Amino acid sequence: MKPNANLPATDADFARLDDYHRQVRPHLDRLAALASRVENAPLADPDCAEACAIEAFFSGSMREHHLVEETSVFPTLLASSDPELVTLVRTLMQDHGWIEQGWIEIAPQLRAVAQGHHWIDPAEFSHGAEVFLELSYGHAALEDTVIHPQALARLEAVPARQAAGAAS
Repeated sequence: MKPNANLPATDADFARLDDYHRQVRPHLDRLAALASRVENAPLADPDCAEACAIEAFFSGSMREHHLVEETSVFPTLLASSDPELVTLVRTLMQDHGWIEQGWIEIAPQLRAVAQGHHWIDPAEFSHGAEVFLELSYGHAALEDTVIHPQALARLEAVPARQAAGAAS
């Protein structure tokens, strides 16, 4: 389901965003472990299955997750009078592009591993995974600790303002 452009995030949106963030860290950890195995040992059948699961998770949900944030969460925060918050949101929007670029580079290699092919360059894959991991871990941490709490506070303030307006 695609969100409508620039509509404020709903409780359901935040539940989906939070669910993704709970799932993303274990998948990032799995990618880190797989990248280490790719570089240090011959791949076995469990590694192929692991590559398939990791690739399916990120290819299946990452873009929609970013789209929900960019259309439903970020616009409200960009309208903030807090210049540090606005700068952080713009940085996170830029991160989405860098994360996507990193994914474009490593996804075909993950698919190759998943299919049992050995044509990938282990050092190149490990480097690409490292860049993707570093950016993704930091990005998710900022969203969890700053962005989502700020956006939730604004969402919760709207009904309170509407109720106050109706009472006057």
